[in-house]
Amino acid sequence: MREDATKPESRLLRAWQLAVLRFAVTLDDDDRMQALNAAGEVDRLGGAADDAFHFFRRTTADLCAAISGQGADQDAVIRRFLVQIDNVRLKRAVEAAIARDRTPPKLVASRIKPGNDLWRGLPSRRATGT
Repeated sequence: MREDATKPESRLLRAWQLAVLRFAVTLDDDDRMQALNAAGEVDRLGGAADDAFHFFRRTTADLCAAISGQGADQDAVIRRFLVQIDNVRLKRAVEAAIARDRTPPKLVASRIKPGNDLWRGLPSRRATGT
């Protein structure tokens, strides 16, 4: 019975974590607002009628600033968030999204292009004139 009581809360918390992941991938202001909105929903679970509980909104604001490369003590803020993620795949995705030392993928244009010897070794077609 206990699992049924925590299921909506768990879903909401996971939605918040996924919203933060989405922001980490896109760094888009709309995604930052979505993460803050999700944090507001989680804060409302605290039961404070006067909207005084702002833990998740503050945490999200600090986290988004750290992911964007702004704010103080960025690495500590990100580490605290990663420690709280219990899903291994989600944790790895967040780590990959915020990795500062990742190398960008090679561009297709930088690949070696085949020369005129593409058809070398194949028998030539003879034009058939019927």
